[in-house]
Amino acid sequence: MDVRVVVAGAVIDRGRLLAARRSAPPELAGRWELPGGKVEPGESPEDALVRELREELGVEAEPLERIPGEWPLKPGLVLRVWTARLVSGEPRPLEDHDALRWLAPEETNQVDWLPQDRPAVGVATRMLGAGESRAGA
Repeated sequence: MDVRVVVAGAVIDRGRLLAARRSAPPELAGRWELPGGKVEPGESPEDALVRELREELGVEAEPLERIPGEWPLKPGLVLRVWTARLVSGEPRPLEDHDALRWLAPEETNQVDWLPQDRPAVGVATRMLGAGESRAGA
């Protein structure tokens, strides 16, 4: 069976992580996720992430590094996550989301993340914390 990849961006800006609240489909509405979407045939995961963040949030972003691991969403579909930085634009919930929040490392547990996003959020949160300690050194 072919596995289709869904990419998500742990978008980091000024020491904060971007969370997006789902508005659809109904079974996911109200839960929070890292924004992204399906990789199209012939598209690289990084290109898909740039396209999805443009479509969903109206921003230009640059994928930085892949967070190790992948998480099953449903049969034949896996989630892979990259850290990303904003290049231009201010994120807005344009597609499939009704709210966005910037979360400092100590705030990432304040939203109801989708279960498959939690491991990557944990890694991104640790990276945020490490980045702040390095910046302060």
